[in-house]
Amino acid sequence: MRKYFGTDGIRGKANVFPMTASFALRLGQAAAQQFKNGKKTHRIVVGKDTRVSGYMFENALVAGICSMGVDAVQVGVIPTPAIAFITRSLRADAGVVISASHNPYYDNGIKFFSSEGLKLPDEVELAIEQKTDSMVHGGEVSISAENIGKAYRIDTAVGRYVEFVKSSLDKDLDLMGMKIVMDCAHGSAYRVAPMAMMELGANVTTIGVEPNGTNINDGVGSVHPEKSAELVKKQGADVGISFDGDADRVIFVDEKGEVVDGDIIMGICARQMKLEGRLSRDTLVATVMSNYGFEKSMNGIGINIERCAVGDRYVLAKMLEGGYNIGGEQSGHMIFSDYNTTGDGMISAIQLLKVMRRTGKPLSELKQFIELFPQVLINEKVEKKIPLDELTVTSALIKSVEEKLKGRGRVLVRYSGTENKIRVMTEGYDHDEITSMARDITDTIVKEIGKK
Repeated sequence: MRKYFGTDGIRGKANVFPMTASFALRLGQAAAQQFKNGKKTHRIVVGKDTRVSGYMFENALVAGICSMGVDAVQVGVIPTPAIAFITRSLRADAGVVISASHNPYYDNGIKFFSSEGLKLPDEVELAIEQKTDSMVHGGEVSISAENIGKAYRIDTAVGRYVEFVKSSLDKDLDLMGMKIVMDCAHGSAYRVAPMAMMELGANVTTIGVEPNGTNINDGVGSVHPEKSAELVKKQGADVGISFDGDADRVIFVDEKGEVVDGDIIMGICARQMKLEGRLSRDTLVATVMSNYGFEKSMNGIGINIERCAVGDRYVLAKMLEGGYNIGGEQSGHMIFSDYNTTGDGMISAIQLLKVMRRTGKPLSELKQFIELFPQVLINEKVEKKIPLDELTVTSALIKSVEEKLKGRGRVLVRYSGTENKIRVMTEGYDHDEITSMARDITDTIVKEIGKK
């Protein structure tokens, strides 16, 4: 079982183990050792978001990588999905991103991509952990001074990624005249996202493009779409687009200022793909968190839903297993595998804008075919993660709620993969009823486990 890697890499508070400079140094050494495959030269691409701690972790990782005889290619501040693309483009052995996604600035994280631009399978992450522990406990570095790796920066990464994103818009389309409000969360998309949209012809008004190291995700970005919603209504814009700190997720706002989440974005895009004969096996992949009403709406137009665990690595695994080409999460992580190998907020944004352009319809009209059930989601910090089946009172209550909602809703209870949090979700026709159910379950769990 992995002890450092969670559902999306290693994550925690900066300067608190495991997110310390010394651990990052050993992790860099372990990763370099893992990805060396006998070639004459080896390269690992290193990128980051705008957190103040990113510089510290970047230097530590690069030092570890180079000490093992592997070159470190530093691309600076750039979206997480851009690292997947650049790693493939440069034929590098791996890519690593320093980011904690939508978390506050005082958190940070480290996640890896394979040479194919894919998140690492559990067994590879476990192997890296074991090598890291070996380094921490006195493992020797056997690379001679003559064979130490080089660290160098490339300045073309941002431009390459912008061109890559633009190429996902059909050649006969542009965004000329489209008014877009764009919130970049003071994160890694603050340069590339406005640049790409403006080069395609859009009139872009920006929010969250002044990172200072500590303001990433602070009241802005995909977890605060109300910021772009307010400006969309004020300016009469066509659409609002909000990215998270590392731009692997995106949330939209329609021209009326109403939030459009990942489920609806996927649904609109999948319907258009089906009409154009591009939807593989007439199926899209969604997680267990996706709304039941969304599933029924998609089934109603002949599109199947395959569900998987939460996390874009599991979405991609299900897509690869079934040969599907679209999948994602309600939170705005979406994978369009015809273009990229991981969740990509900018690619996802282009795909929805493409549908708007192709149909000539506003977003508020495009989403009307999807009818969502009322949904309540409560996130609560807990002292520790005790298996739910060991919580006897909670288990009995969940079973009782499931019986009450049978055929007209559902309940889902799970722990966060990256934090000590319990997530309780209920869906059904009656909002007051499901709110009460979610609160009862959450309170019961906290009583059994203890609140952090």
